[in-house]
Amino acid sequence: MNIKTLILIIVNSLIAFAVLAFAFFSYQEFSKVLDDRVLQQLNSIKTLKKNQIEFLIKSEWEKFQAVEIYNQNIDSSVFSLPDNIKKSNGIHDFTPYHIDKKPAIGFVSNAKGQTNIKVLDYNKINKILVERTGMGRSGESYLVASDFRLRTQSRFYPNTIPYTLSVNVENVANALKGSNSGGVFEDYRGVEVFSVSSLLNIPNLKMVILSEIDVEEVNMPLKKLKERLIVLIMGIFLLVVILSLFLTRLIINPIKNMQKSLSIMAKGDYNSQSNDFKKISNEIKEMFDALANLKVSLQGAVQFSDDIGKMNLNTDYQLKSSDDLLGKSLLAMRDKLIEYRNMEENTRITSKRMLVNGMENERRRLSRELHDGIGPYLTSLKHYIENKVEKESKKIEMKKIVDDTISEIRLMSNALMPASIDDFGVGATLTNFIENLKKSTTINIEYEDLTEQDNTNITNQQAINLFRISQELINNSLKHSQARNIRITLSEFDEFISLFYFDDGIGFDFRTVKLGLGINNIKERVEICNGKITINPSAGNTTFEIELPIEL
Repeated sequence: MNIKTLILIIVNSLIAFAVLAFAFFSYQEFSKVLDDRVLQQLNSIKTLKKNQIEFLIKSEWEKFQAVEIYNQNIDSSVFSLPDNIKKSNGIHDFTPYHIDKKPAIGFVSNAKGQTNIKVLDYNKINKILVERTGMGRSGESYLVASDFRLRTQSRFYPNTIPYTLSVNVENVANALKGSNSGGVFEDYRGVEVFSVSSLLNIPNLKMVILSEIDVEEVNMPLKKLKERLIVLIMGIFLLVVILSLFLTRLIINPIKNMQKSLSIMAKGDYNSQSNDFKKISNEIKEMFDALANLKVSLQGAVQFSDDIGKMNLNTDYQLKSSDDLLGKSLLAMRDKLIEYRNMEENTRITSKRMLVNGMENERRRLSRELHDGIGPYLTSLKHYIENKVEKESKKIEMKKIVDDTISEIRLMSNALMPASIDDFGVGATLTNFIENLKKSTTINIEYEDLTEQDNTNITNQQAINLFRISQELINNSLKHSQARNIRITLSEFDEFISLFYFDDGIGFDFRTVKLGLGINNIKERVEICNGKITINPSAGNTTFEIELPIEL
């Protein structure tokens, strides 16, 4: 995805989100205000009708009471009133006692021992309720008794007896509990309506008046508003797309020019000149100036890197600022190279010194071996020859001296480079070396050879290094460890060769151990063979574990 498309998507998405959010919240606010206004309107209508009905019933009751002897009763073929109603003074709901369950409100008076009963003309109540001014096409006001049944004719079911219609809804239940309620509820038809309700303030007459209007009718203006908002959003979005295309072109062209310059720099060319940039604003001009400064800085860094690559470590580099990480890294690299060069020189000198010392020590050892070993034998032979020994016993002694001399020379040759390594392998050579060594020391040396005798994969170089490492370890133990037991195991596996060495001597400390102990020499031989070594210098349990890879 190119940057032009990305900018178009981001800009248009943000604007679209902002417009949609504005439209959504505006719509929601308008809807909320409309709902509140509708409920306020319904509440005003309900309150007016409630006051009118209460005034009508109370005034008719007062007239009924004003007549001293009314001497009126009701038709028992129409109403079947129970005795408790007949004996109870006041206003009552006669609907449940009507033979056809028609809505009826009656008055009962038991003054002067005579029961007077009157049925209120229900048309007067219906006249108040059917007035629907301000309630639209679906508006309706009606009464519901405590048994959750209608007490006025439904305008939606004109041929249905109201008493047969159940209005067991939340709004009625709240009003019967004495709470004026309002909101969106399902009415007795199962239709969502805006509804307000209130309990009539008439003793003995527990009825609720409700004023309602269908939600669908109320939302008609919202539907029109939604359609207009959709058209408006589409128009705004189209305008935004056109403007964003224009603005994107203004922004993208300089970025493309910068991309061209950066591509040239990415190829390693920091010296090319590109002056054809279109700088349409101060910010873009500053951006290209920063690019030019970056190019100059990189040119200096490249030149400094080139000097370092040529090992011209005396060259210097001036940091562009305290935050110049590249410059700091280059200077640190130069200092490290200087340090490594000095270390390399010191290492080279040390290696030469150790080589010379090693050669001198080996010459000194050979000189001592020749002087102490072969020298006395040759001196004795010289004595016998000068005295022209003819006795057979003396000749036998001379022959023994010659044999001992030959054995001593063989031992010295073995120590320098055992010929058996090429003939029999490192396992057998170490066995022979250790068996001869046991004759001259009281230390208990145990050696286990687990190498392949016929089809070994141990190379000649590995064999020589394993032999020299074993020699060095044994020599260190004999000279320095004060050990009484030495155990050596040489094993050959499919993928590596393992040399395990143990002695129960005093151990050593890496921080104070001298190079003369041969530890570095052992490590170098392991590294030459691409192996790894693990050392445990603990007293009483000094171990060396060496593994060399099989070279197939």
